Amino acid sequence: MNIPHRPRRNRKSEAIRGLVRETRLSVSELIFPLFLIDGQNKQTEVSSMPGIFRLSSDLMLREIEACLKLGISTFDIFPNLDEQLKDKTASESLNENGLYLRTIREIKKEFPEAVVMTDVAMDPYSSDGHDGFVKEGRILNDETLEILAKMAVAQAQAGADIVGPSDMMDGRVGCIREALDEYGFNEVSIMSYTAKYASAFYGPFRDALESAPRFGDKKTYQMDPANAREALLEASLDEAEGADFLMVKPALSYMDIIKSLSEQTSLPIAAYNVSGEYAMVKAAAAKGWIDGDRIRDEILLSIRRAGASVILTYFAKEYAIAAQARTF
Repeated sequence: MNIPHRPRRNRKSEAIRGLVRETRLSVSELIFPLFLIDGQNKQTEVSSMPGIFRLSSDLMLREIEACLKLGISTFDIFPNLDEQLKDKTASESLNENGLYLRTIREIKKEFPEAVVMTDVAMDPYSSDGHDGFVKEGRILNDETLEILAKMAVAQAQAGADIVGPSDMMDGRVGCIREALDEYGFNEVSIMSYTAKYASAFYGPFRDALESAPRFGDKKTYQMDPANAREALLEASLDEAEGADFLMVKPALSYMDIIKSLSEQTSLPIAAYNVSGEYAMVKAAAAKGWIDGDRIRDEILLSIRRAGASVILTYFAKEYAIAAQARTF
């Protein structure tokens, strides 16, 4: 047969495939989300996320220590707070002696090399369970911004390296950037949840934090899953307001958005491989229907291939363990 171009020649061995491999995934590109609870020597597994635990601050320090040895450098911390600490204005988010800010200080004191990312949104602290300030059943945008700005400054004062506004309020990146700069935190980065969709994939996360909305849903501020061009608008606004990273959440059903944003901007794109995506793989693997490890690696590689420079994923630690094993 006269076939001048034979692509299979570049697939004939692992060594050759490695030479021409277009996309590579490194542990250093992964961010590990961690769930924080009050107490000492305390951990509780998230029932819908096998292998993922809510950790008290002392155990979280040990987890971070183990992950640093595996090459994971960045951790996104989410607090699970007692209902008695929640109110309409998220006042606990500013409590210097509260669980969240105290733990950030502890992490940075013991592991200054660790990169700490924080969550800037009202829902973990809100008695309404929403990401914004609620009045007469409505989530008010502009009234929320002042709360978020104060929250971000408090987290920066505690030692946060990256703040992650996950609320999807209009104008919050600019408001937070202005507040951080005003207080001298011009080196603290903002990873904006730029295209955060009103998704059904968040269920296990809300179980982990026990922070579901007390009424209604989040569709008036999170994006409609049907929309793609709207993500480009959100990205241009966040970039103009001073974001350092642009995030797409969830990842798997929004690969086109990751690709579009990566082609539109020179800012690094982050993708959040969310709790529901993790849970589906774990559930199917437990049934023996799929090879969970191979699926995990394929998912993370595909997110990278779509254009993400950074991946937030609950698979981070187990991927790092597998990657380390492959080097020996």
